[in-house]
Amino acid sequence: MTPITIYHNPDCGTSRNVLAALQALRLNPMVIEYLKAPPDAGTLKSLITAASMSVRDAIRVKGTPYKELGLDGAEWSDDALIEQTVRHPILINRPLVVTGKGVRLCRPSDVVLDLVDTPHGIRLEKEEGVPFLGDTLISSEAVAAGQATPVQFYAYRATDGAVLAHASVALQGTHALVHTLTVDAAHRGQGLGHNVLALLLRRAFEQGARRAWVSSDTAGAFFGKSGFKTIDRGQAPSAVLAAGPPMDTNASTPTLYTRQISL
Repeated sequence: MTPITIYHNPDCGTSRNVLAALQALRLNPMVIEYLKAPPDAGTLKSLITAASMSVRDAIRVKGTPYKELGLDGAEWSDDALIEQTVRHPILINRPLVVTGKGVRLCRPSDVVLDLVDTPHGIRLEKEEGVPFLGDTLISSEAVAAGQATPVQFYAYRATDGAVLAHASVALQGTHALVHTLTVDAAHRGQGLGHNVLALLLRRAFEQGARRAWVSSDTAGAFFGKSGFKTIDRGQAPSAVLAAGPPMDTNASTPTLYTRQISL
């Protein structure tokens, strides 16, 4: 049996939430505080490969010496990047979790649910008081006649099975256009919308998307809190504009927002 292991940073809220979920499920994970005991290059490379990530995906930029070390340069090979990451373990993105179901970088923390079995009726919650969400792909279909890009529809459930939200996204190469995002009325105002968006963009990232877009005239403040910036529609790729209707279908010229998708 593969021992459950978490490469943990206790100063990271996402990492703390993942560890708390594993402990709440009584899985007794092996906790490796990688800042104190960083993995060697071979172990780190194996983890990255098993998680189906690129080396750059496994490197954290925010709050690290990434730019000071010049690691954004194209001249760095994967082996050289891993060497720098082992030398400066703060560069390791977190938390990495290993179970018998695989290895994942659990960002957002809800991704840990891909790796564990959750007993029926148990609701796992994060330290900020919102539930962990599991997502289910309901369907993938064109929502308008002649639309070439299919839209993926997801349902989001708490671990006790309650359906709390729905969202949809159209994928076009490296671009992801958010179509809809709706939280059940009884659960609004708790921050669930941002959790849903983070998980929706993670699934888009897993399918190759690296830039997210949303067209809206009523939800700009919401998306702004998640890093989206306004952009002139003339600067958007034609594939994005053709990917489907905007989130606000009643607006004739809705504002377009965009942001990079990363782990």
